Amino acid sequence: MGWLFIAFLALVLLVAIARLGRLDRNGVQFVAAALLLALAGYAWQGNPGQIGAPKHPPEHREVASSDFSKMRRDLLGQFDTADRWLTLADAYGRQGDTQGAAEIIEAALRQHPRDPDLWVGLGAALVQHSGGLMTPAAQLAFDRAAAIAPNHPAPRFFYGLALLQGGKIDQAEKVWRDLLASAPPTAMWRGAIERQLDLVEQARAQGMR
Repeated sequence: MGWLFIAFLALVLLVAIARLGRLDRNGVQFVAAALLLALAGYAWQGNPGQIGAPKHPPEHREVASSDFSKMRRDLLGQFDTADRWLTLADAYGRQGDTQGAAEIIEAALRQHPRDPDLWVGLGAALVQHSGGLMTPAAQLAFDRAAAIAPNHPAPRFFYGLALLQGGKIDQAEKVWRDLLASAPPTAMWRGAIERQLDLVEQARAQGMR
């Protein structure tokens, strides 16, 4: 049936070209030869009788929450615009769709380009999408957050966390120690930094570099 249908289409196409183009006999022969050549090529490469097999989109496996999603509310705001967008991105990340998570935050930044929390979230999402590597795009996102809110601890804190995820323990420790040195004595987020520094010491003691 497949070949009959193709031959019928070729015949219809030949008649249409001949009439609309007002071809003479030589022109009709030329078009017919071209169609026969195309059919010969299809007969060599094509397989009209093969059953179609549409490709389904890749399935994402559910994964554990990232360190950023677990800790972000300790340093970022809650129940605000950024929190709503980041919560949505977290849902994508837990399904393993790290690209979708980053795209959600990018969409939010188009509406709120001066929100430092969203820039921090984008940096963390890009690091997660790259398997823990600090990419230039992630670095730019963290730098942008720090430029918008230079006194906000979150950009530096989560930048250090991203460095640690990439195995850069010394750099992460320096970022956190500098941040701790500049923290007010009563800052509630000092404890989060101290806990991360304890983890760095434990990693060193176990030789996990």
